[in-house]
Amino acid sequence: MPRKQSSGKYKMKTHKATAKRFKMTGSGQILRTKIGKGHLRRRTPDRTKALFEKMIPVKGKSIQKKIRRLAPYMSKQK
Repeated sequence: MPRKQSSGKYKMKTHKATAKRFKMTGSGQILRTKIGKGHLRRRTPDRTKALFEKMIPVKGKSIQKKIRRLAPYMSKQK
């Protein structure tokens, strides 16, 4: 089987930690998870734990630009 010809352009690598922490909606909005989900939630009320499940939009334009640069193919994956 012949090898595929390369176009001479480089592929950008995705920063995996960024790809795991952020998601993109169909409209292009970047969502992030809330902090404090990792551990030490044993005595936290159920109502407060339920609030951790929501994802909230990233507001800052400069932060959005950094996220898009670190995960360039984030918009294409679903």
